[in-house]
Amino acid sequence: MEKVSDTSIEALIRRLRLHQAPPSPYSGDPSTAATPAAANLFQPRRAAVLVCLFHDAAGELRVLLTKRASSLSTHSGEVALPGGKAEEGDADDAATALREAKEEIGLDPTLVTVVSSLEHFLSKHLLVVVPVVGILSDIQAFKPVLDVDEVDDIFDVPLEMFLKDERRRSEEREWMGQAFTLHHFDYEKGDKTYVIWGLTAGILIHAASVVYQRPPDFAERRVQFNLPKCSKEPSPMP
Repeated sequence: MEKVSDTSIEALIRRLRLHQAPPSPYSGDPSTAATPAAANLFQPRRAAVLVCLFHDAAGELRVLLTKRASSLSTHSGEVALPGGKAEEGDADDAATALREAKEEIGLDPTLVTVVSSLEHFLSKHLLVVVPVVGILSDIQAFKPVLDVDEVDDIFDVPLEMFLKDERRRSEEREWMGQAFTLHHFDYEKGDKTYVIWGLTAGILIHAASVVYQRPPDFAERRVQFNLPKCSKEPSPMP
C-alpha cells in the first residue's frame, strides 16, 4: 500500500489548496474561458460532485462513493460520487456538492474541509460537472443516513486504486469520430461487487493523479466533447 507523500491530513489540505485547475473550456465568461471561441458556445447546466477523502485506520487514503437507487430514471444502480445539479440558492460549486452530499448520504457539511476544485468534465448529455475535493478529518463522526429514493448503498475505496491496472478493465469506444477509452474498476467488499466506470471513473483517475502527483499506470485517452454554438439547441440532459 502506498501512502500520499505527505501523510498528515493537515499537510494534504495545505497542498491541495494550492492546486489550480486549468480554465474551463465550457465557461461563457470571456475572462475565464479557455479560448475566445468558448465564450460563444451554448452554456450547459452545471453540476458538482464531492470527492470526499479520508484516511482509514491504516493511513490509507480512501474516497466515499454511492450506488444510485435502482428506481431512478437515469443511471439507476450505477456507482457515483455524491453530488448533483446546481440550484439557484447555491453560492458556488462547493455549496452544490455539500448540499447534495447532505441530502443523499447525510454528510454534515461541517465535517468536510473543502480544499480544491478540479478540472471540469462534460458529460455526453452536455452537463458540466465540477469535482470538488473535500477532506473528512474524522470519519468516525460521519453517521450515514441514506436518501433511499436516490441512494441504495454507500461504500469507500482506496483512491490510489484509480492509478493502477490491477482492478481495471477498459473498452475502446468512438463518439462523433473521436476514439476514447472507457475505464471500469472492479471493487469487492464482502459479498458485494461494485463497478466504477464512465464519468465517475474519469473524475477519480484525475483526482488521484492530482493527490498523488503522478499520472496513472495506463493511458487515459479521454474524449473531448464539443459544445454546440449558441444558435443551436442543446441536447437533452438527464
